[in-house]
Amino acid sequence: MSTRGSPTVHRGSHTAVQAWLLLLPASLILLAFTHWPVIGTLWHSFQSTPKGGRPAVWVGLENYQVMLDDPVFWKALTNNLWFAGATIPLSIGLALAMALWVNERIAGRTFLRMAYFTPTVLPMIAVANIWLFFYTPQYGLLEQLSGALGFGSHNWLGSPSTALGAVTLVAVWKEAGFFMIFYLAALQSLNPSLREAAAIEGASRWYFFRRVQWPLLMPTTLFVLINCVINAFRMVDHLFVLTRGGPDNASTLLLYHLYEVGFSFWDTGYASALTMVIIVALVGVTLLQFFVLDRKVHYR
Repeated sequence: MSTRGSPTVHRGSHTAVQAWLLLLPASLILLAFTHWPVIGTLWHSFQSTPKGGRPAVWVGLENYQVMLDDPVFWKALTNNLWFAGATIPLSIGLALAMALWVNERIAGRTFLRMAYFTPTVLPMIAVANIWLFFYTPQYGLLEQLSGALGFGSHNWLGSPSTALGAVTLVAVWKEAGFFMIFYLAALQSLNPSLREAAAIEGASRWYFFRRVQWPLLMPTTLFVLINCVINAFRMVDHLFVLTRGGPDNASTLLLYHLYEVGFSFWDTGYASALTMVIIVALVGVTLLQFFVLDRKVHYR
């Protein structure tokens, strides 16, 4: 029996058109501010930087060759890997610990939640200025504490051995409270009968966390992990206040190096090549997390 012209077919077509029209505004915004800039950046990465009356010309892979020969790029990449390797596990571990604590029935639980979340709502520039007071040589709070304990004075931001660690600590302090909210929401969504059953069976708190809570928190952990990786490569605001990439590029990260190349030296071709490398790296890591780690995630 033919269904041509039937009310069901017309109703389905009308629904499909309506759905696409509803998606159209968001799709146009996504295309204009995400996909088209990426395509434009890829195109500019194969061109030279226009200067004065000289237009940009096609240079192929020359910008990428310059990147491979640039020692500052390799230094920034190494710093960023160390920065990511420290901020990701520390932020996730601290966020989970705080969420587990404030999820219990303890005195001042509301105040603790607010205190942990407060750094998240502060602008990164304000956070950097707060920690700049801590790190200031001779007068900073950290210097006062170390002096009271009998330790010598140390320029935490001015020493190549401690500059990267100092800015890493600021990032962890800023990020952990934000991720704590996701873990807290996930913990509160767990069935309370699971804890009651574990208590009846005599399971310890550690065993209950390792065997019950942690597997059920894996979807949240995957989401937090992806955001941690992205933040580890895009968080550079505090460098402008604390170190400006110094001393001797000891705290320079990839995005800060990209800013300097693009806006201080105005080498837009090389900056575009740096941008594409960062984008490809982040997309690759994200796909790896989704298609490899997602298999180990337990969804109820």
